[in-house]
Formats: sequence, C-alpha cells, structure tokens
Amino acid sequence: MSLFLEKIVEDGYTTYSITGAGYALIVVIAIILFAAIGYFLNPGGKAKMSVRQLTFSALCLALAFVWSNVKLFKLPMGGSVTCFSMFFVTFIGYLYGPRVSLASAFAYGILQMVVDPYIISVPQLLCDYILAFGALGISGFFYKQKNALFTGYLAGIFGRFVFSVLSGVIFFADYAPEGMSPLAYSAAYNGMYIGAEAVLTIVVLLIPAVRQTLVRIRNQAMEPVSPSAVKRFSGSV
Repeated sequence: MSLFLEKIVEDGYTTYSITGAGYALIVVIAIILFAAIGYFLNPGGKAKMSVRQLTFSALCLALAFVWSNVKLFKLPMGGSVTCFSMFFVTFIGYLYGPRVSLASAFAYGILQMVVDPYIISVPQLLCDYILAFGALGISGFFYKQKNALFTGYLAGIFGRFVFSVLSGVIFFADYAPEGMSPLAYSAAYNGMYIGAEAVLTIVVLLIPAVRQTLVRIRNQAMEPVSPSAVKRFSGSV
C-alpha cells in the first residue's frame, strides 16, 4: 500500500494521501476505462460508441466536476451539498442508457478520488469513490421509462446513498455517538447532504422551462433516428 498511498497520522487518526505512483496508477486505470467505453455498443446494438455520445458524456462530466466544487456546505468526514453536480452524471443515463452511464459514472468517481480524496483504507476508497459515485450510473437503466429524468436521478442518488451508508457502517462506525447504532448514524450523516441536494435538484427540475430544455438537449444528443423514435424519447421526461 505504501507504494500508492502515504500514511498521515494527525490527532490520533490515520488517513492516507495518494502518492505519485498512485496517481500514475489512477491515470492508467482511467485510460483503460475510457478506452473500454469506445467499444460499448449503443442501445440499439448497431455501432460502437459514437463521437456524439463521447462529446455529450464528457461535457456532462465536466459540468458535474465544475459544480461539485461549488459547495453549499461540506461535512468533516467527506460529503457535501453541491450545486446539482450529481444530476449531470445521472443525465448521461437519461441520454444514452446504462452502458454509457455506468462507465461515465465510474470515471467520475476516479476523478473525484484524485481531486478531493478522504482515504483511510483501500476498501473504503473503493466503496466511497468508485462504487458510490459509480452507482450514479444506475440512472441509465430507466432512460426508456416514463418520467425517466426524475426516476433515473432518484435511482442514481439512492445507489450512491446505499454505498455511502455501507462505507459508514464498515469504516466509520467508531464515529457514531454513544448509544446510536452505526447504521442509523451513517444513514443520517449521508442522508443529510445527499437528501438536501436531491431536494434542491428536484425543485429545479420541476420548473417546466428547465424540463423542456433538457428534452431538447436529449434530442440533440441522440444519433439520427426515425421521427417515431424521437417522438417516443421526447415524451419520457
């Protein structure tokens, strides 16, 4: 572990920072992941991932990363309420379905791990960053359903909540107040910031002009298809 992570002991607590070799490993993993994305099939199974899909997905991830740094408040052991950053990741699922959304969400988790890590062990790192952020890609499984924009978003953030709570129970149980179960403490801690951001996001998505704009973006992001297919997707907000 010392090759990729450096131990830091402060006030009796042990955390880790990523070393140069660790960053190099992350870069290699990210390159492999993005290369794999290029071989994913489109939902129709007709072709590999297109330039348009890569472009829109990269744009969404860039917006998610930028807005993740606009924090309304940040909790001491990780987690913060941001300006809709999780939505931009789940929006990829709304555009292209689970193959692209899961790969993009895992890539976003790697990006967050590099930029703002809180690490106490490798399993915790994987759970809090790769799995928790990667779960946002669950939104893609709902992209054909009615109210896909809302359903996919809620499913994605719930997936992140589940892994974050699991991490709290396994790795941060000692922080639970005396007499309070680690599960209740973890659920309350993670639900505080994930729930607050979810409420803010849903309120904005309920604005008709916002939903109409997102539908237009979806139609522009789609590959050229028949008019009947466009009509089908445009109705599944």
